[in-house]
Amino acid sequence: MVQQFTLQNGLRVIAEPLPHLRSVSIGVWVRAGSILESPEQNGLSHFIEHLAFKGTARRSARQIAQEMDAVGGYLNAATSKLSTTYYAKVIDEDLDLAADILADIVIHPAYDEKEMNKERSVVLEEISMTDDSPEDVAYDLIAAAMFGDQPLGRTILGPREIIEGCSREDILAYRARHYSPMNACVAVAGNFEMNQLREILEKHFGSWQGSAGELYPVNLVNRAPGVLTADKDTEQAHVCLGYNGKELGSDDVYAMAVFNSVLGGGMSSRLFQRIREESAMAYSVYSAPSAYPHCGDFTVYAAVSPKNVRAVVAEIDDEIEKLLKDGITDEEFRMAKAQLKGGFILGQESAYNRMNGMGSNLALLNRYISTEETIRRIEAVTRDDAQRVAEETLRGPRSEAYVGKKITKYLK
Repeated sequence: MVQQFTLQNGLRVIAEPLPHLRSVSIGVWVRAGSILESPEQNGLSHFIEHLAFKGTARRSARQIAQEMDAVGGYLNAATSKLSTTYYAKVIDEDLDLAADILADIVIHPAYDEKEMNKERSVVLEEISMTDDSPEDVAYDLIAAAMFGDQPLGRTILGPREIIEGCSREDILAYRARHYSPMNACVAVAGNFEMNQLREILEKHFGSWQGSAGELYPVNLVNRAPGVLTADKDTEQAHVCLGYNGKELGSDDVYAMAVFNSVLGGGMSSRLFQRIREESAMAYSVYSAPSAYPHCGDFTVYAAVSPKNVRAVVAEIDDEIEKLLKDGITDEEFRMAKAQLKGGFILGQESAYNRMNGMGSNLALLNRYISTEETIRRIEAVTRDDAQRVAEETLRGPRSEAYVGKKITKYLK
């Protein structure tokens, strides 16, 4: 049974004992992501995530790695546009160690200048790696086209010049604004005793102090729809089409998920069947929604031969028009809901997935969404709901992004 409680310093905790397991997954969510960065700070949330592993007041970077490896555990972190997550997976008897290490890297990072400069080089290499991935470039471009100079239009990694030029003082100032128990939460799933967990978390996280964080800013999607291109020496052209979506927490995110499953969410979807299976003009083609506070987006992606770019976009547009004109069929609707329900239930077999879902919901929505509620809300979606969301999405404004070698030549 899922339980929630709050430590004396205001840090919220959500936990689910799973006594049939021998493992525990634990994560710390901090509401610090690129959506909260100014243009001059772009990339700092992600850089801070990296620096957390480079040593603390008690542990060197090597000691952090060695202590987790010594128990066969797994330690990692991730930065999104909305938050930064630090998490560990260990066997149940090592929960205290996992909580200790997580608290140490989140609350007490050393920010040693020498280690900072070493990790700066690592992040710059990550930026270069992303630049070498045309799919990633296409997604960065479509975000810039849909959101422009708003925070959601900027990348999570940030531009090279900011990472190269930011100082220790810049890091400390940004961190002070966002890293606090009032702006974070902890999620735990696996084999543990609830009273023991309370004691462990109070011991390791109880000294954390700080004020509340900041509200997420409002971003507007396709306020000025654009078309952006990037010339990359690639064999394929990469296409992204970006529409308005549904905001985080909206009841319509479930109808959006059903509609997405029909259009491009799987191997049986319309776009996959038409463009890959029937036309054989793409290896990869899919659609996906993203939800943010106050807004959301919906993207269609395809990787195709440059000479087929216009033909594939025309095929996508034709399939979209068919869906809007003729509607989602009863069979498609039933399959989409079954796919969503089955995928979600299978995901709940993992302690990590349960922990991740609880932490994300509490951090971003300030509430817990149970498995039963999620299934109930999927089942409650009607075909009219899914069709309405499709109409609202696909008949709205659209931005476009294209990446490839001499790509503009193929867009004429």
